[in-house]
Amino acid sequence: MSALLRQIPANIPQDIRKIRIENSHLTELPRGSFENVSALEYLWLNFNNITVMHIKSLEYLPALQELRLQGNKLSSVPWTAFQDTPILKILDLKHNRLDVLPEHALRYLPNLTYLDLSSNQLTIISRDVFYNWPVYQRSQRTEGQIEAISNAVLALHDNPWICDCRLRGFVQFIKSVGPPIILMNSYLTCSSPKFRTGKFFHEVELNSCMKPLTSALDTNLTVPAGLNITLTCFVQASPSPAVWWTYALKLLRAFNVTTEPISEETVRSELLIPAARPADAGNYTCTAANFLGNTSVAINLRVVAPWASTTPRGWAPIAPAEPGAHVEVRIAKQTVYGITLEWFAAAAAAAEPGETWYTLLVGRYDAAQKDTIYIGPGVNTYSVTDLLPATKYEVCVAVRNQAPRKGQCVVFVTGSDVSQMEQREKLIHIVVIVCAMVLAVPAGMYACTAEALPGCLARCPRACPRRRRGGQAQAAGSKESTLDSIPAGSEDGLCRPEDIHSTRRPPGREEPGKNRPPHRNSADLY
Repeated sequence: MSALLRQIPANIPQDIRKIRIENSHLTELPRGSFENVSALEYLWLNFNNITVMHIKSLEYLPALQELRLQGNKLSSVPWTAFQDTPILKILDLKHNRLDVLPEHALRYLPNLTYLDLSSNQLTIISRDVFYNWPVYQRSQRTEGQIEAISNAVLALHDNPWICDCRLRGFVQFIKSVGPPIILMNSYLTCSSPKFRTGKFFHEVELNSCMKPLTSALDTNLTVPAGLNITLTCFVQASPSPAVWWTYALKLLRAFNVTTEPISEETVRSELLIPAARPADAGNYTCTAANFLGNTSVAINLRVVAPWASTTPRGWAPIAPAEPGAHVEVRIAKQTVYGITLEWFAAAAAAAEPGETWYTLLVGRYDAAQKDTIYIGPGVNTYSVTDLLPATKYEVCVAVRNQAPRKGQCVVFVTGSDVSQMEQREKLIHIVVIVCAMVLAVPAGMYACTAEALPGCLARCPRACPRRRRGGQAQAAGSKESTLDSIPAGSEDGLCRPEDIHSTRRPPGREEPGKNRPPHRNSADLY
């Protein structure tokens, strides 16, 4: 007792009949642990730290009648090891960590009169475990006969039983069992599912297992953009299934999914899509699975704009503008691959800043239709990436129920090609003169605001020639793709109406003896 033993002693006398080693530090029973004590009848190894029991650890113990392994850390037992102990009568395994009891577990214990499996981690076992037990089989053969059979005590209480269809056969066995098999505690209780927690076995009626059956009230939904959408599917299954949602073959994040039981065999799963956007449209698949198989149901979601699309030139509002509803927009960050916009609501959301939605219109400057993006409350930045080279773009920001106003749009042009971008990145800044407005931007991108266009035609005939002469002197000996090309591009696009874009550039703009590059300079898009 309480000895510092870490293994079974090798010098045990051969005629020893009883060994008791408790509260020690034994961690395993290796092969042939007791090969020198074949007369052993009683073996008590309670309250050690045994985690492993070799399949031949009981070899050479044909006379063993009692084995007690209470209070160890066994998560499994090699049940075929008991072939070497044919007359074993008492097996005590309580207070271990057993979580599985295979169907053949008791097949090699024909003379057992006491089996204690209480206070383990058993959740689901088959009734065939006991139907294969020779003691039970003998009791069925001699039922109604005079032949006496020794009673067998069975302890199975204090295990976390999962009372679903998988335990149905075992529950029926417990309800019907009688002498010679006697339950030490016949009031076995359910630990789960939640609606059966604490109920006794004799109080529950378990149904047969069933493959999942999925359904949805509506498999085709059309909703306005900007609303919080909840997709719902119902699953009938036993046992309770695992449920997940997929979109475009990707598993959706669990924190947007809630699954809860609404009856014994039915669960409801809901997928939340906050602030639905047109990009969220598509097929959402709800899949349920248990050990019998899996099924799924698809829900098609269509997201439409809450108002008619607007044209890029007139920006005619479809709802009356709110007094003072204005959004200040600026370029917060620019790279050769795109821009990041930042905006501030000057007065539109002053009353309810946490509930103001915004609309972004993004596309080519001359496109008849632009992509519409809906931004929820609390967000005031958006990045525009994956842009085409040498292309003129326009991005506008507006309060949700209004059309973009003057000053709420940004126009920019991407670089002509990679080499041009890399060359411009060597420069610190490019200053683009848009009439009276000066906008400093990083290399590889030109930008201006849409509100500068109307007054530009009136003021630029005076400003642009001066700028052109200054730019010509500054660019002497430089390549056309450097700063020299910027004012020229600004003059042709921003400072002249669309109907005179074809006006030829003064001959003096090109350096003598230098051929014009074959590609189109991105500044010319202005």
